[in-house]
This record gives sequence, structure tokens and C-alpha cells, in this order.
Amino acid sequence: MPTRTKFVILMHPYEFKRIKANTGRLTHICLPDSAVIVGESFDEHEEVQALIKDPKNYPVLLYPGKAAIDLSAIPLSDPQLSAFTSQLESRRLVVFLRDATWRLARPMLRKSLSLQALPQVMFSNAAPSRYLIKLQPEPGCLSTLEAVHAMLLALDRTGLDAYTLPNQLIDLFMRMQEFQIKRTAETRALGIRRHALKPKREVQSVMPPRAKKRKRIFPVASKP
Repeated sequence: MPTRTKFVILMHPYEFKRIKANTGRLTHICLPDSAVIVGESFDEHEEVQALIKDPKNYPVLLYPGKAAIDLSAIPLSDPQLSAFTSQLESRRLVVFLRDATWRLARPMLRKSLSLQALPQVMFSNAAPSRYLIKLQPEPGCLSTLEAVHAMLLALDRTGLDAYTLPNQLIDLFMRMQEFQIKRTAETRALGIRRHALKPKREVQSVMPPRAKKRKRIFPVASKP
């Protein structure tokens, strides 16, 4: 699936080593002009820094910060969008995004000041996650593949890219999950366990304090 935008997937080592059915890998396979870079901090990473410093690139971070441009909602006549578009007249848009569990994604950004300094882009009102085999922490949380899909829709809306096959990524994502569900059912029917059973831990008599509720990662549509 050719795109004018280069997506750079910053994958945490845990995802790379432990999560074999990772949606970041599937996204990379589908997008020829994409890259997967494994690490936890990237200020000293040669490949990341080369992409950021290349004058032919316009690097941005996919992150819903306060200063992020919401490419799903910004009016097409907005001067901020015009200024953003003008940056791409002679440069290629390079979108960095993190691929990690929600617990590990935040430290990746905290440890990388060069990523924090990048202009931020975001999307909003994306469809609910289609992840069937993994529970998302809350509405607005998406897999890496779904986030790239939503970003491409927003880029297509603003004329910054052409997303000609919008169903391809999601169709492959669903097929991957269907295969995994089928294989899991087959192994269970044969009595095969992926991991040995671990002894049960004693239940604590006092419940720990409830963690502070996360803020939504990307804004979701408000209920009527």
C-alpha cells in the first residue's frame, strides 16, 4: 500500500521479543515506506536522529498533546493547516508513533527529548477498537495498526496523503485475529497449553489503592 507519508514505528523491546502477533509488524509489512525501530529511548539512536535531522523530512509525532493539530477536525481553511501544508511542499512527512503497552509507552516519550520537541499531530472520533483478542484499557485506545489507519484517514481528508484502499489494513487486522482465535481453539481442544500453570498467589487482605484513571489517548465521539 503506497503512501506519501513515511510511518516510523518505535517499538518497545518487550513488544519486539514477546508479542509475536504484533500489529506494528503487520502495519510495517503493509506499508512499503515504513520502518520499525526497536528501543526505549531515541535521543542517541542514529537512525531516528538521521530521520529527524534530514532537511528533506518534516518529522512529527503522533500524540494527542495540547498543541497537536487534529487533522480529523481542523477546518480545511484554517491558517494552521495551511502553514502545516506549506512545510510539505518540498519535504516528506515522517510520522513517528510508539508501539508498546500503555504502561511502557509513556516512559519511551519521557526518555526521548528529541521526540518531545517534534510538532504533534493527532486524530479524533476514530471508530472503537476492533481488537478482539486484547482488551483495550478504555475508549480511545487503539492498536498501532488502527492508529495508523485513523491517521491515514485524517491525512486523506486534509489532502496530505491519498488513502486509496482504506479497508485493506483493517481487513488484514481482522483476518490475523480470526487466525489466532482459530489456532487457540485448536490447541485448547488438543489439551496444549502455551504456558505451564503457575501456583496461585495468596490474595492480599487489604486491597491496594486504585490507580488514577488514565486520560483518553485519542478523543472519542461524544454520546448524544
